[in-house]
Amino acid sequence: MADNDFQTIKVGRRKRAVARVFLRPGNGGYRVNGKNLPEYFKTINAQLKVQEPLKVVDLADKYDVIANVYGGGITGQSDAIALGIARYLTDLNPSYRDNLKKKGLLSRDPREKERKKYGQKRARKKFQFSKR
Repeated sequence: MADNDFQTIKVGRRKRAVARVFLRPGNGGYRVNGKNLPEYFKTINAQLKVQEPLKVVDLADKYDVIANVYGGGITGQSDAIALGIARYLTDLNPSYRDNLKKKGLLSRDPREKERKKYGQKRARKKFQFSKR
């Protein structure tokens, strides 16, 4: 069985967002949950974040990106897709790793929302204290 007989899917995560990413040879199209990139991500920053990994390795017009993403918000989802693309590219060609690593595209951002504690208003905010 050849390497091209199966499709590998890479996973990217950020906050509560999880993205499953697949790349195929094409002309630089992006499909996120069945929609085009500008249709799904309205903000320019989110669109640029998703496109960054392919631009770093000069493959922006060589591959089409298909991503399924759920959970989180716009920023978390766009960062999760970018991480998935970067991981896919390092599997495709290990020489891309250095450039992607320098731009910080291969590290998963570990920051998560802190849980609310009992007896408090939120995670860190307390109720007003009155001494008398």
